[in-house]
Amino acid sequence: MFRSGNPALSENVLKRSFAAEPAEGVMTVDGAVNKTTILFIILLIGASITWYQPIQAAQGWMMLGVFGGLIAALVTIFKKEWARYSAPAYALLEGLFLGGISSIYEAQFNGLVLQAVALTFGTFAAMLIAYRSGLIKVTNKLRFGIVAATGGIALVYFASIILGFFGVSVSLISGNGLFGIGFSLIVVGVAAMNLLLDFDFIEKGAEYNAPRYIEWYAAFGLMVTLVWLYLEFLRLLAKLQSRR
Repeated sequence: MFRSGNPALSENVLKRSFAAEPAEGVMTVDGAVNKTTILFIILLIGASITWYQPIQAAQGWMMLGVFGGLIAALVTIFKKEWARYSAPAYALLEGLFLGGISSIYEAQFNGLVLQAVALTFGTFAAMLIAYRSGLIKVTNKLRFGIVAATGGIALVYFASIILGFFGVSVSLISGNGLFGIGFSLIVVGVAAMNLLLDFDFIEKGAEYNAPRYIEWYAAFGLMVTLVWLYLEFLRLLAKLQSRR
């Protein structure tokens, strides 16, 4: 059984893709890599718009990025055939948010963003090497564990949002104490493990001859994980520096 912890990437996506013979061609690993590169470039373009603006001026763009990115992500998940259009839109909108939030962190902690970027790409490279070399094999038990951990983290974040409406702050998420830092380390680890499932989805999609538009869908799923990982590195590094 094939399953990904990323809600955008799952066995059902591939199964539904086999319902009809793909007239446009089939998915390849190289094609998914190319699509991921395109989305990353688009994300950088969006990030550059808000990165170079004053924080107050960038806030409107950030809100557009948050809510617009969420809509684009939902469209991509539920209408994967549109991924060639909605995934680039997601990358651009998410870039608007990332550029703004990165500038805020950078204003508070000089050099933090460069560290977070380096750690994100370093983690990506390490997990890719571990996956390609067979050092870490994506088994059913591993998939289940990552899915369960990802779901648990999502519930914690959802609960914190609800409590925030009532003025209650969850120190486990925002605090810089040992428990807060420990929680961030766990989340970073789970986000990194999700990269393995993303790699596996791309490889399985090519192996199963999924339609070519799944390349965009797989690239979108990988971008979702990378954005999550980067944000968690930002939060973790900010916690560590605030203790100095």
